[in-house]
Amino acid sequence: MDAVAASAPETLTVDLGTDTGPFHGGASGTLYGLYGDGVPSRNAVEGMYVRTVSTKAQDGTQHPGADALEILRPFVEAGGQDVYVYMTDIYRGFPYEWPGGTGAERLADFKARVRRQVDQVLTLGAYKSHVVYVPFNEPEGNMFGTGEWSYDQVSWRTAPGPYFTAWRDIHHLIKELDPGARIAGPNTCLLYDEIRGFLEFAKAEDVLPDVITWHELSSPDEIRTSVAKYRALERELGIGPLPVNLNEYAHNYHLSVPGQMIQWIAAIEESKVDADMAYWNIDGNLNDSVVEANKGNGQWWLFNAYGQFTGNTVQVTAPHPNVQYTLQGVAALDRAKRQARVLLGGAGGSADVVFEHVDPEVFGTTVHVRLLEIPWTGQVGPSAQPLRLADHELPVVDGKVTLRLAGVEAMSAYQVILSPGGNGAVALPPSVGWRRSYQAEDAAYIGDGHSLNGPEGSPSDVDKFAGSTGYHVGGLRTGSDGVLVFSVEVPRDGTYDVSVFANSYNLADAVREQGPTNVFLRVDGGYPQELRLPLGYKWAVWGHTDTRVELTAGAHTITLAAQDHDLGVTRGDVVIDRLDLALRDDRVTAPALYDAEFADLGGGARVDCGQLGASGPGVVVLPRGGTATFWVHAAEDGEAAVTVDRIGPGEGELTINGEDMGMVGDGDTRIVERSSVPLFLASGINKVTVTATSDQLVLDRLQVGASRALLPTSTHPAEEGTTTGGARVTGAHTFATGGKAVDGIGGGPANALTLTVEAERAGRHALTIRYSNGEQAPATHYNPDPVCRHADISINGSVPQRVLFPTTFHFNNFHDLTVPVTLAEGTNTLTFTADELTDHDGHSRNQYGQRSAYAPVIDTVTVTRLA
Repeated sequence: MDAVAASAPETLTVDLGTDTGPFHGGASGTLYGLYGDGVPSRNAVEGMYVRTVSTKAQDGTQHPGADALEILRPFVEAGGQDVYVYMTDIYRGFPYEWPGGTGAERLADFKARVRRQVDQVLTLGAYKSHVVYVPFNEPEGNMFGTGEWSYDQVSWRTAPGPYFTAWRDIHHLIKELDPGARIAGPNTCLLYDEIRGFLEFAKAEDVLPDVITWHELSSPDEIRTSVAKYRALERELGIGPLPVNLNEYAHNYHLSVPGQMIQWIAAIEESKVDADMAYWNIDGNLNDSVVEANKGNGQWWLFNAYGQFTGNTVQVTAPHPNVQYTLQGVAALDRAKRQARVLLGGAGGSADVVFEHVDPEVFGTTVHVRLLEIPWTGQVGPSAQPLRLADHELPVVDGKVTLRLAGVEAMSAYQVILSPGGNGAVALPPSVGWRRSYQAEDAAYIGDGHSLNGPEGSPSDVDKFAGSTGYHVGGLRTGSDGVLVFSVEVPRDGTYDVSVFANSYNLADAVREQGPTNVFLRVDGGYPQELRLPLGYKWAVWGHTDTRVELTAGAHTITLAAQDHDLGVTRGDVVIDRLDLALRDDRVTAPALYDAEFADLGGGARVDCGQLGASGPGVVVLPRGGTATFWVHAAEDGEAAVTVDRIGPGEGELTINGEDMGMVGDGDTRIVERSSVPLFLASGINKVTVTATSDQLVLDRLQVGASRALLPTSTHPAEEGTTTGGARVTGAHTFATGGKAVDGIGGGPANALTLTVEAERAGRHALTIRYSNGEQAPATHYNPDPVCRHADISINGSVPQRVLFPTTFHFNNFHDLTVPVTLAEGTNTLTFTADELTDHDGHSRNQYGQRSAYAPVIDTVTVTRLA
């Protein structure tokens, strides 16, 4: 997309003179988004600025993982605010299968379970303050609805007496056990008119919720309407105003798509409420925001940008106010930081972003404008940091600045950052050059088995998943001779990045045998490559497989085939959404740049926009103890060349993912200053923080470049280790390195793998474990229920560290997970064991296969010094 003139653009107006209140950040909540400590990683949680989590009761049998008391501490330590405990999710099934022959018997059983849950919370100490109890969930469709599992098969909306009484009694029980408890409700599917009666009863009986909750599984344009309706009801009844959490919002069609989610975010932020994204699929991935444990997709980067808003929000007028599937936006102004930020998206074409009432005392007479794109990369497709599209210096004319955008992608979100200009800032070039997408349905297909599939998700069918156009192509599968032929044209000779957006359903019959479906790519009939395409938890769940090709300027054909005379045949079944090409020019290969003035600042850090020669519109001045935190993407686990650019004297401390990486500035032999230093980055999201240790440290930017292979690294195949008990080397996993891996670790400490590794010096190292995990528990309804396996890792006989490994969707599909450890100089032994985790009581166990007793299949372990 280019920031150039376009015909008949729509206008999004940002009125910097109309304050709408302190930035709230409430849209970043999640329902069942956390599985356990490490899935997703704490980096993923903190960098997405997740405020609230709704999750199941501890030891609940509704789904694997997501136990309230197990996620509470890591969530709070990653910056989270509140954990809403769905107390009903102690039960199996949906509707909830609460035992008893009568309504009274069922309610008595539930009260006993509520008592146990509150008793558990009372053991948490200071963490207890972060718990919010949710006694009932969707009562009209569950416990007080018309179905066989309801209290009396009569909807509370028709005859509310039993539900109201149950609410009162449960409310009293919780408050008697925990007088300081916060209780949320009524937690209905929508803001029904009958909620008036609930509030009237609750007020009369002195059992009002502390937080009002309902689900908004409607559309973004209903958010503002419903919240306004509720606030009017509060005023009429003389209650509140109470905090609101819309603890389920958005549909499959919206989730993962930045251009869709910005419409929800804008409405939620404007309403100043909390809201949790709905749980339609697997838990532990922040509602289709996180890939594996630590990689963000486009949606993650959208929430990362949203969470870094500071100051107060300002009025945004969309071209079609409060109309879904149109251009919408949200904006904030931080006068002290001298910075305004806007997030927008939801429609393709062209647009004018018009800033009004641009205060010259804040911005001067010229502004610096940075434009970034946050593209859609699929539900299970990782994304690099947002793309820098343009830096501009624009005049302020009559208090206005206009930025014209053309070629806006409807599935992308865009960020505009306004800063003071006119100070000689070096305009950075775009971080991406030529790129183009080619839809699979427009490609030619040769051979048998072709299918054009769709339509998938759309505004009229939001339960289905989004894709590039809603259509995709099948045919490349076991036994096929199909060839999908893309006709492409490129502007010049060079190396091009190729991304194939595709999906194989992990439980499809043809996919079960091998796992990732393999296809064969050729350019103009030459340069054969075998690609393994992404697995997903359902059909039309998109990821991407990436490779590179050499192309000359002009026209070419790129084929994806089910057979290749040199490389073999396809095994599996795959659908293709699109193929992306991008020129790999100097902009792509240059170090990634992260300007300090756009970082997350703390401890009194301030932006200075008067520094000549800065890489962007300013620098950051850190007082002693001040911090600048950068959220940095790494394509893979391993070494990166990291440079902290500073101006003038000053000292600081550099940490990556909480690990000490040395000093910035003078006064220490470990210097990080305008010369790159080899440091370990985890694949995906990295938290890089500079903390000043002198009275003043001036930061310009952070640069992250390619590895120079300077960090000591060694790789150890698991089959070369020692196995005991039921742990064994197996050749059943064809995509393991060398075709061999170790399986059967777990079920008790006797079944173990031990590896011997060498360290040149004592200190902190990264263990990058290549593993697979295809375990899945029986589900009761539409959610697939993959199970996280774990390994208890002991270093030189020390107390084991428990590490969770998320699903890889198949035991023949291998991912990497990095664990920081301390090694001694010389020889070290790493021992991997596993056993099933008990319930909170320390002795009972889950009876539905929702807690695995086993470690993942382990292929290799790579050891790298962190710094």
